[in-house]
Amino acid sequence: MEEQLVQLLSATQSSSERPRKSAETQLLSLYGHPEFPLGLIKIASHDSVPLDIRQAALLYLKTFVLAAWSPQFDEFKGQILVRDEEKGQVRTALLELATSDREDRKVKSAASYVVSKIANADFPEQWPDLLPKLLHLIPTGTDGQIHGALKVLDGLVDDCFNEEQFFSVARDLIKVVFDVAVNDARKPALRALSVSVFKGCFDILEMVMEDHKVMVKAFADEALAGWLPFFVEVMKSRLPPPPSEEDENQDNGTAETYRGLVSLKMQVVKVLMRIRSVFASTLSPHTPTLFSATWEELSSLQAAYHEMYIEGERQSRLEDADGLPYTLDFLVLEELDFMQACLRAPPVRSELEKQLQSAQNTEGTWVTEVMKLAVAYAQITTEEEGLWNVDVNIFLSEETSVTANYTPRTACGDLVIKLGEWLNTATVEGLLSYTRTLYSTTESWKAKEAVLFVLNQLLCDFQDVDKQIAPEAANGFIDFIRYAMQQPDDFLRARGYLVAGSLTRTSGDGLHQVSTSFLEASLHAITNDESDVVQVSCIRALQFYLQAIPPAITLPLQNNIIAALSTYLQSQDIQELAECDDLMVTFVETLRDAILLDTSVCLTGGGLDLLFSIASHGAGNFQLVMLVNETFEEVTGTISATGTEAYVKLCEKVLPSLTGAFDIGSLTEENALTNLAAELLAVLAEHGSTPLPQGFVQATMPKLNRLLLGSHDEELLKAATTAVKNIIMHDHTQLFAWHEESGKGGLEAVLVIIDRLLSPTVDDNAASEVGALAAELVEKAGSELLGPYLPQLLTAVAVRLGSASQAQFIQSLTLVFARLSLINAKEVIDFLAQMQVNGENGLQLVLSKWLENSINFAGYDEIRQNVVALSKVYDLQDPRLEQIQVKGNLIVPQSDRIMTRSRARTSKEPPPHRDRMRLRTRPVSQRMVEPEWSDSEDEDDFPPDQYTYIPASLKILKVLVSELLAAAGSSLEAAAAAADLADDASDDGSWEDDPNPLLDLGTGMTKEQLMAFANESVGNGFGPASRQRDDETQSYLVGWFQAAAGRPGFEAEFARLDSDEQEKLRSMSSN
Repeated sequence: MEEQLVQLLSATQSSSERPRKSAETQLLSLYGHPEFPLGLIKIASHDSVPLDIRQAALLYLKTFVLAAWSPQFDEFKGQILVRDEEKGQVRTALLELATSDREDRKVKSAASYVVSKIANADFPEQWPDLLPKLLHLIPTGTDGQIHGALKVLDGLVDDCFNEEQFFSVARDLIKVVFDVAVNDARKPALRALSVSVFKGCFDILEMVMEDHKVMVKAFADEALAGWLPFFVEVMKSRLPPPPSEEDENQDNGTAETYRGLVSLKMQVVKVLMRIRSVFASTLSPHTPTLFSATWEELSSLQAAYHEMYIEGERQSRLEDADGLPYTLDFLVLEELDFMQACLRAPPVRSELEKQLQSAQNTEGTWVTEVMKLAVAYAQITTEEEGLWNVDVNIFLSEETSVTANYTPRTACGDLVIKLGEWLNTATVEGLLSYTRTLYSTTESWKAKEAVLFVLNQLLCDFQDVDKQIAPEAANGFIDFIRYAMQQPDDFLRARGYLVAGSLTRTSGDGLHQVSTSFLEASLHAITNDESDVVQVSCIRALQFYLQAIPPAITLPLQNNIIAALSTYLQSQDIQELAECDDLMVTFVETLRDAILLDTSVCLTGGGLDLLFSIASHGAGNFQLVMLVNETFEEVTGTISATGTEAYVKLCEKVLPSLTGAFDIGSLTEENALTNLAAELLAVLAEHGSTPLPQGFVQATMPKLNRLLLGSHDEELLKAATTAVKNIIMHDHTQLFAWHEESGKGGLEAVLVIIDRLLSPTVDDNAASEVGALAAELVEKAGSELLGPYLPQLLTAVAVRLGSASQAQFIQSLTLVFARLSLINAKEVIDFLAQMQVNGENGLQLVLSKWLENSINFAGYDEIRQNVVALSKVYDLQDPRLEQIQVKGNLIVPQSDRIMTRSRARTSKEPPPHRDRMRLRTRPVSQRMVEPEWSDSEDEDDFPPDQYTYIPASLKILKVLVSELLAAAGSSLEAAAAAADLADDASDDGSWEDDPNPLLDLGTGMTKEQLMAFANESVGNGFGPASRQRDDETQSYLVGWFQAAAGRPGFEAEFARLDSDEQEKLRSMSSN
């Protein structure tokens, strides 16, 4: 069979699709053959078989194992194709291959990976001797055998050990890998791999730390007592000179040793960082020694790094077959990060503060030396220089920190930022001191650019945290910036312009005497400098000037700025530019800032034309579209506020472009452009005058009508629906007087649109704005104009509400009835009570959806309308409300099952109210879905949520209590949450053992970033900064409850509330 498999595996490597697909199909058909897995292992074991075929054999073996070995795998296809006795043979043969004495690391790594997958399913029950074999083999085996055994052990630590299994073997396991790590006779790469296995143990320790802190801490202290001296020794050791470029990829001799030593040091730094995150107090006493060793090594590696990457172009960011990094740039990056972490360790800080206090001034202190080190590694590498010259967008992505490419250059910026957070003045003075020294020498332009880059990073951080640089220090950098702006080297010149802008922005009035000249120099460079990098840097720098310099100075330059941006755009290939996302966004950000100096320029100048031109070519860029929308909304809002005449002029200017974009989008099938045009038209109509300019409806409705009746694009339908709603809101008379091509009047056309959006063929998300449109139409047209169409319309809304599942859509449809209830609640209840929807009473259907989803409503206007409407419905005291049964409280099941944190999160009862941030989600009620192959009842398969059922009148009262608490308490809750975040975010706890509770490992967000996000939310309508409408709701509800309390029978209603609801109402009344 092996011969047949070799032929098929060879065919899978073919570049021709037909033989490749045929071979893959035949291999799949052999899954059921009992010799298939063993045949693949035999092929992988044959030295005579080409390496790529052997690797392919193991790749297919892995795929086979995942599909047919155990139901435990997500990829399992539903049938186990390997019998138990055959499984034993496969396990034995595969482990022998993985731990053989061969030196072929790629094959052994692949074999080890398959072993770890099988072990994930079979260890320890079906494979109890796996770990004893590995622990026996590692101390006595050859390098080849140890390599395979360590790879398998690494997989076990990663995926297979539970808490009990790990602690039963932990001491033996850690001793085995420790003996390999400290053995100088072993290859450095093997020693690095053993340290990597040890690092993996900390994931398990951290996982059980919360429940067994004392035991785990004691175990860690015992283990680290032997490891930490070894780590210190490795950190203090020096690397040999790097091999030549010709020899660096050799698999033996000095090159192999050098790569292994780099890898070993790298893994040691990684494990130290891991220890710091879990057992910081254990590591803290050793940090002064480790900090000094790291600093000394980074200093000693400067020459080699400079030769390899700054002057030369050695390969960087390389990993070996085991996934362990081995190039010098990786080691430098890790050590810079570790050095930054050590700066926050109390013993290190204490020692450095003593040294700083004993110094006469900053010059010559360790701060200046840190700057020297940072500048050495922050220099542009030859690789970066080449990339940025070819693609300026890459340069800009690095500059705006939107790249995921974390390099020694960016790490140096972070190092100086952290130092600045601790020692603000000393850091700036130290950097200025070293800048003076550097610029007085004949150092290369890369070094001079790097010191300004580090300064720029520090200034950007100052801006983020609202710090300012002292005027004296700011003025101290001016001469160096001017020098840089006049140099022939593009990147140094570009850096000069960028730092000039950053320094202006963070110095307050400190640079008022030169800031205007810097701004004018940037304007000149945009249109006259020959370098793309310089031009783009100046476009970005303009943002800083426009934010920092008083409008009295920048406003006279507004037309010049827009003209410079227009000239730049005309000099570019707009199609190529559209592919440069970061450049497009930067361009629009700068244009936005220029336009918003005085939005009236949009009526006479070319600002909006330029904005629309960029938008039309970048409509597929989400961030750019958001910027364009925000800019246009600001422009429209401010111009509309000045009066009808200005708004009419704006419409005359933009409507041809917007309606033309609909036509272009339709012809080119460019959905993104049509969507953008619809969104902008909705904004234009939202801020419209009342009435709208004559001809507005005729210019827009034919396009909107066609889109709303023919499109299936969700976002387009939402935007177009909103546009029609806004038109009705401002000028329903003009709309109703309009006739479409077939002769239908405007009112009938809108009814047809609503009918289509309410049909089952349009999904919830696409139709999510139709409720607002219907409500606006009903209010403006009234029963007089709608006549018999009104009950038909309301019935259609109720029918669609019955099948709606998306929260926003449910809110939209519900508010149709809520807004009508504000006018006449009794008529609404009467109408719903006599309606039948698929055999269900309309009042039952609508009230159930309304009351069960009220708590999830979003938007202050909508929440207030809902609250007032419900109070009016309650005030009817209609006996039919008492007969309607709706969901009450969630029934929390009583169980003796172990409640893990994840289960607790899933089954937790939703809080009785949400704060006014209104980031609401519905309670989880979906069953966790098992894979299709499983017929078993998994222990994590939760039954659907169950609720009590209560009368609708009582539910209304509960909702109003909840809304009263939400309106009154969000400020306090938000403040308390912010205080908790602020406490957690302090640096004092950065070297405590408790892992960071507010670090999202998926997003990389730190507590500081979360705090910043929270602060932004507060200023953007999601928090206490926009409390006016919330206070209106609270005031209304307080008055309503006071009035209700005086009505006969309310005591009985009050008694039906839960005790906590009663207590909260009492506390509110006492306040």
